[in-house]
Amino acid sequence: YLNGELIENHNPLGVAVHQETYAWNFPFADFFVILNYTIKNVSGKYLDSVYVGLWTDAVVRNTKITSPRSGGSFFNKGGNGFSDSMKIAYEFDATGDIGFTDSYLGVQFLGSSPSLDSVLIGSTETLPSVNYVSWQFRNTDDPNFFAPNNDFDRYRKMQGYFGGQNRYNAGVTPEALRLSSNRSMLITSGYYKNIAPGDSINVVFAIVAAKKYGNDAASFDTKEEKINLFNSAEWALRAYYGEDRNRNGIIDPGEDIDGNNEVTRYILPAPPLVPVCKVIPEKNKATIYWDKRAEASIDPISGKKDFEGYRIYRTQSGFDLSNKQDVLSSLVLLNEVDSAGNNLGFDTGFEFVELDAPVTFVGDTVNYYYKYEVNNLLNGWQYLFSVTSFDEGDESNNLNSLESSSLANLNRILPGTPAVEDENVEVGVYPNPYYGSAIWDGSSERLRKIYFYNLPADCDITVYTLSGDVIKRLSHNSQNAGSEIRWFENFSSGSSQKFAGGEHAWDLITDNDQAIATGLYLFTVKNNK
Repeated sequence: YLNGELIENHNPLGVAVHQETYAWNFPFADFFVILNYTIKNVSGKYLDSVYVGLWTDAVVRNTKITSPRSGGSFFNKGGNGFSDSMKIAYEFDATGDIGFTDSYLGVQFLGSSPSLDSVLIGSTETLPSVNYVSWQFRNTDDPNFFAPNNDFDRYRKMQGYFGGQNRYNAGVTPEALRLSSNRSMLITSGYYKNIAPGDSINVVFAIVAAKKYGNDAASFDTKEEKINLFNSAEWALRAYYGEDRNRNGIIDPGEDIDGNNEVTRYILPAPPLVPVCKVIPEKNKATIYWDKRAEASIDPISGKKDFEGYRIYRTQSGFDLSNKQDVLSSLVLLNEVDSAGNNLGFDTGFEFVELDAPVTFVGDTVNYYYKYEVNNLLNGWQYLFSVTSFDEGDESNNLNSLESSSLANLNRILPGTPAVEDENVEVGVYPNPYYGSAIWDGSSERLRKIYFYNLPADCDITVYTLSGDVIKRLSHNSQNAGSEIRWFENFSSGSSQKFAGGEHAWDLITDNDQAIATGLYLFTVKNNK
């Protein structure tokens, strides 16, 4: 069916195709996407001699330099090639936007289940299990590059035949494909024999992109120019093979990292586990605690414990004055501590952050082994803190140190006075006097705030005019510190805020839903304990 309509003169194979797509948020994995296909026989009959291919009409151009509306002259500048060792077909801009599209686009075969070696055709010819062909879009008299016009031609293309018995590097030279033209490319895997009704095969490809290496001419396609392409293709293979480090298709001793007695695929080197982090706001201060689970992390590819250290981040006061907060770029590195004695990093050791004994907190079963204090913070201002873990890196694989996400354990805190039960300690307000606005205010009346400080843990605040009229009643406790006002909705969304316990925010809006007028106001505080 096509768009719900029966296709005329069509004999369907009777297969159901399920596709999954994988990508990773690591710098070394930015340049490939894995396409995982599960192909099930739903025909009720045996399928024999099945090939699976991924076809693309790739075009490598820069549309900011040349518009696709220019027609054939836009599409006919591609050079092509194939690497049998990496099983990747690729295209590059040979004669188009020189200097603006120095890139490769590749389609790579990663593997299959069942896996295939070479395939015997008839009694004499042996074909590889992965094949590559390319053909031109019109305007050619070379039979090697004729487009397939029927199912027989398509099947021959999937077997790797260009024209007649010619194949890549056997009748069709790599040099011919490097010349610019408008070609499609096809990479195939097969054949898979006797797929029974209800059975499935799994075939996996990758889309790989890379900048050309070096400064050779765009029309060249040297081994050196493909360094980045092959590096990215190798990372795609590592992701596919996962725990199977020697790529022999079985679990060998030391490879079964997750202990499930089978090859776990689609994994890459990963940073250590994210530390559990707890930040306690205090007066002009924040105290950061974190656990040590990251230190037991095992890299899923190397199988080694490669933990190296921790980094502590925070935002600056005032980072939140924009409605569109870029938290990641606002985080500033405060400190870094790493393992001593291995000649990596600063070799600081952990002594100055390590507690004599782990601590726990009420309602929190985590054991916290480390502590770091940050002083000279501004009360009432919002700060975000994070602790990350990082590993040693892997020099043998040209892999830099990997770090856990600084967004994974963000703590949003507002320093201030702790709860005070001593009646002799004076309760106050800041900023006071308040001249119509404060630096942290937003652009409207409902985006203002002031703070009451030195409050008891559980109390009622009442605000009066000079004539004694009650204009606002506020209830303060451990669950309510004024975070329901619009300011926090605009500038503090995304994670819960932590207050010091003795402060309460007010947006200067009365119980009658009106902004207060300029003037003097009185308030009282009643301790409910």
